[in-house]
Amino acid sequence: MSSSSTPTTSADPRLTQLTSWLDTLGLVELGSRRAASTDASFRRYYRFDVLPAMQDKVGATLIAMDAPPERENVPAFIHVAGLLQSAGVNVPAIVARDVPNGFLLLSDLGTTTYLARLDVDNAAFMYANALDSLVKFQLSSQAGVLPEFDRAFVLREMNLFPEWFISKHLGVTMTPAQQQQLDGVFEAITANVLAQQQVFMHRDFHSRNLMWMEQNNPGVLDFQDAVFGPVTYDLGALLRDAYIQWDEEMVLDWVVRYWQNAKKVGLPVNPDIDAFYRDFEFMALQRHLKILGLFCRLHYRDGKNIYMGDLPTVLDYVRKTANRYGALKPLVRLLDAFEDKAPQFGYTF
Repeated sequence: MSSSSTPTTSADPRLTQLTSWLDTLGLVELGSRRAASTDASFRRYYRFDVLPAMQDKVGATLIAMDAPPERENVPAFIHVAGLLQSAGVNVPAIVARDVPNGFLLLSDLGTTTYLARLDVDNAAFMYANALDSLVKFQLSSQAGVLPEFDRAFVLREMNLFPEWFISKHLGVTMTPAQQQQLDGVFEAITANVLAQQQVFMHRDFHSRNLMWMEQNNPGVLDFQDAVFGPVTYDLGALLRDAYIQWDEEMVLDWVVRYWQNAKKVGLPVNPDIDAFYRDFEFMALQRHLKILGLFCRLHYRDGKNIYMGDLPTVLDYVRKTANRYGALKPLVRLLDAFEDKAPQFGYTF
């Protein structure tokens, strides 16, 4: 395709640079560009039609990823994509790369997320497929290959909760006694999750990052932040999803099925189902506290308010889980106290 039909991108230097790079590849119709997804990061994705002569080789459409190198880690994306692919997980193939400039051209896993397709009738087999993919990835785990989800990491994530949810969103300044109570809850959570066995961990294994595929379902996206961490983390992300909520009985059933399968194939899960379920709950809670802070930070700092509507779901998880365990109950009392004196933001909790 000649540059004369290149869409105008003058106000967007990154887009201009991406378009020039794509032009040199001779794979896609530059004028067919459209946004492919919204992202909570600094990455942008565009879908392009493939030139007719190349469609047999690479498919009808491709996805261009724009990941500014000073903000995003493209080598990590490539590294983790390789790990997932080697494990037999369906991830986008890398068709072309310009790593120094933060550009990748990827195969297209389609437009149907799990979130868009899940319903009560198909959830059992959709989650069975997702958990099979998760087990494949976990079985390929090796220490020393990915960054470690250590104590500092666990606390750094949870500290988003007091900074952005309690302080910024609720407008509450904690008393020293309240801070001490929150620290105690954080310590109980941290002790549990760090005692769990460790495996490869996707970190965002949920309904918006899984794509429904006719073959080799699901396609898995947004894996570049993968680490080596607790075995229940991705299970919690999937089954205690911030964007879709299921009956407790269904979740328990899926957790038990995962646990039985994991034991059978030799994954390092707690041999006692009650203890494993507790591990799952503590891990999901750690993630939900992070998410409450993260969603507020995306809103107040980054101007992305789309996630604020999901706060009530996440808070519901937090309250239910914290109410079930003595060491976590102070968290419910703190939330009660904060909400009594917090200004109303138009969101009901």
